[in-house]
Amino acid sequence: MKKQLANKAIAVATITAMSAGLVACGGSGDAGNQGDSTTDSTTNEGTTDQASNEATEAEEEGPKIITDENGDPIDLGGMEIVVRDWWSSEEQAEPSNDYEESLDEYREWIQETYNFKIKQVAISDWGTTPQDFVDYVTTGGDDNNYVFILRGDAAIVSAMNNGLMYDLATLDCLDFTQDKFTSNLIHEQYSKGDSIYAMSAGIAEPRTGVYFNKRLLTEAGIDPESIYDMQADGTWTWDKFEELMAKCQRDTDNDGVNDVYGLTLNEGVMTTEAVFSNGGSYVAKDADGKYVYNLEAPETQEALEWCVDMYNKFDNHDPEGAEWDYYKEEFVQGHAAFMVEDEYAGGPGAFLADMEDEVGFVMFPKGPKMDTYVNVWSNNPAAIPGCYDADRAWKIAFAYNLYTEAPEGYEDYNGFLSTARQGVFDERAVTETITMMSEPEHGTVAYHDMIPNLKLGEELVWSIGPNADVAALTEAIADTWKAYIDEANK
Repeated sequence: MKKQLANKAIAVATITAMSAGLVACGGSGDAGNQGDSTTDSTTNEGTTDQASNEATEAEEEGPKIITDENGDPIDLGGMEIVVRDWWSSEEQAEPSNDYEESLDEYREWIQETYNFKIKQVAISDWGTTPQDFVDYVTTGGDDNNYVFILRGDAAIVSAMNNGLMYDLATLDCLDFTQDKFTSNLIHEQYSKGDSIYAMSAGIAEPRTGVYFNKRLLTEAGIDPESIYDMQADGTWTWDKFEELMAKCQRDTDNDGVNDVYGLTLNEGVMTTEAVFSNGGSYVAKDADGKYVYNLEAPETQEALEWCVDMYNKFDNHDPEGAEWDYYKEEFVQGHAAFMVEDEYAGGPGAFLADMEDEVGFVMFPKGPKMDTYVNVWSNNPAAIPGCYDADRAWKIAFAYNLYTEAPEGYEDYNGFLSTARQGVFDERAVTETITMMSEPEHGTVAYHDMIPNLKLGEELVWSIGPNADVAALTEAIADTWKAYIDEANK
């Protein structure tokens, strides 16, 4: 790629921002030594002149380099690192916008400066990724230097417990108080005590929300924009959701059969989101890092009972023998006013692209036990094999930390918003809902997928539908789940 002299300054602000996390990486920490910018002058003019001079000097000197104890740039010795996932192409696409161009230039700069190479390619596939990781580590690895991108799977808990994942908390080049880590909480999800076994860098992926058909709402006398307004002022609640579904569900031709239903959905998606929207969970984690059985918590049980009530009133209408994803066609064809589904359903090329009616999208409403909206994040954890020695793991982590930084000027860039604008979402869905879904105060992580042998769907959630008996379902699995959790805590 063409190098521009101006881009030699790309990393100035970026590296400076990273210094809190990298100054401890065995170096002198020059990136963080900005000096005291105060001046004896009591005039604004003097302060401005000094700041201007410092900025000019910074441009002339180029990026601040993270150095070793001798004052030389950290040298990774030409190490080649592979970030292995299940979706990235071997051939890197040409940048399509200013952000991607700046990112490419920044990544070229760090590789040249610190003497390493890094690329991200698909090696495993989605299904085999957890086992591929386990097999690699238990056989002692090889000469490749990997960062494994994994998916949520109970096998990862076993890997944590058996020392297969490197303890990232021991690597002083990683600062988990940085925004890029706290904005997705993967390091908290994959931690035990003071140890951290996986990380994710960047904004959390938006997940489950509520789509609504603007035409059907308007025909029912509801201003579609009012739902966004309720979300904004904090009055978007379970009760309000039920009220709107009841208004929309109508028999328009008086034949005794509803022509418009209040709700359609994959019940499993809504059930879990409802539990967390009320402050509940299936499995929690205490301050000591131990998993805790939480199915019988009042917040969880209340959410499950509420879901059954909503399914009885508004979702008990799928044709007998219909496929599990019948709800998609039902919403696309305009037969239901609301659909609970993940954000990606409205993205470019997803099934809502075929819908003629305009849709809106808001966060799932809050339950009576919550005072804010919550999104259950589910990002892909990145792990370093536990079979690597300390020096090798440190160098890989140092490089990956650099690799996952944003280029200067794009620290707050949210690629999910750019993608959403290519889908069916209106402007308020993008700037209000999807933006909110990625904000730390509206995000949480779940722990039930980390319990070996616990099969949430087939053991509970897939049975939460119209006329389900929540108490009986809970009683049937309580002792089994407790045993699973006790085993995971060993």
